[in-house]
Amino acid sequence: MKILFISDVYFPRINGVSTSIRTFRAELKSLGHEVHLIAPRYGKNDRKEEWITRVDSRGIYFDPEDRLIQYFKALKLLPWIKKENFEVVHIHTPFFAHYLGIKIRKELSIPCIETYHTFFEDYLHHYLPFIPEFISRNYARWISKRQCNAVNGIISPSQPMLNVLRKYQIDTQSKVIPTGLEEKYFTRHSGKAFRLAQNIPKKQKVLLFVGRVAHEKNILFLLRMLKILLKKHPNTLLLITGEGPAEEDIRNEIKLLGITDNVKMIGYLDQIDELPACYSAADIFVFSSKSETQGIVLLEAMAQGTPVVAIAELGTASILFEGRGALIAKDDTKHFSGRVDELLSDQGLHQRMSEEAFKYAKRNWSAKDQAKKLISFYSSVKKRYGEKKNN
Repeated sequence: MKILFISDVYFPRINGVSTSIRTFRAELKSLGHEVHLIAPRYGKNDRKEEWITRVDSRGIYFDPEDRLIQYFKALKLLPWIKKENFEVVHIHTPFFAHYLGIKIRKELSIPCIETYHTFFEDYLHHYLPFIPEFISRNYARWISKRQCNAVNGIISPSQPMLNVLRKYQIDTQSKVIPTGLEEKYFTRHSGKAFRLAQNIPKKQKVLLFVGRVAHEKNILFLLRMLKILLKKHPNTLLLITGEGPAEEDIRNEIKLLGITDNVKMIGYLDQIDELPACYSAADIFVFSSKSETQGIVLLEAMAQGTPVVAIAELGTASILFEGRGALIAKDDTKHFSGRVDELLSDQGLHQRMSEEAFKYAKRNWSAKDQAKKLISFYSSVKKRYGEKKNN
């Protein structure tokens, strides 16, 4: 099958959408399918890859890390797109990429599928603080309903997220297809060199957060949890990797809580070697986001044998199960710190959770299996689309 991906985000911009696109493309290619991607041009850090067409882009005033493809520049690609004979167009972001995908569907008479990667109802108000939250939430629901009902197929990374979409009265053909892990993620890395490079003592207990440093990730919760934990484990370090618009607020809160010596922010890491080593170097992966549609970083941590303590809400609830490499915490800093304390205080429990984390991720989250589900869904949507055209 020949597939066209369209997205307003891709590497070098690091996030779950970029990772999902790269993972699915690699697995689809290994299964004999052809994928092409239209993505924004970021600048000199763009890697030239034959399967990617970059389009001039513009910045976003409330989120300087991101770019949006310039719609009218992208329309100039239509003659080339028509010649390529794509069978399916697959949208990955709800911005200009969505409207480009709808345009391509009309021009080529092929089905259009969209993955709902981001829970915008719980996201938008962080970036539009001048608008009352109830208005931004209602707007997010309205635009999500409108866009999802405009395409031929919807993919949700988790069942809880699909349940939310159903409440929006979205009746488009849909399927839950999470992003799995490529086989390379299960190669165990040594955390010793990483600790040495970051000047982290060998015996210091390390809690790790990986992700975009953004308001919706609820990182302030982790800082307040750490303040409680330090009463029993005073030498613990919280390592925060990633960058984002909440960095200033995070740094201010660190100072306010008086935990400067117990938090280290190290920015983005190379995903091939540095990030897996970072997971391996940590004692526990901690996660308190309540707006994830899936939470790929949880699986990446578990693939390195790093047990997880997290709040299991929305998409993370479909990944995390008590005792299967993870301890589930309530949305309460005291309870969360207590769950972290359980792992730090009981070496036997920590070892069992570490072993179970690796086995669980390896057994249940193969990227190849998810790619096969994706192809099956494409075929189903194509069949229904063809039937409607012929009626």
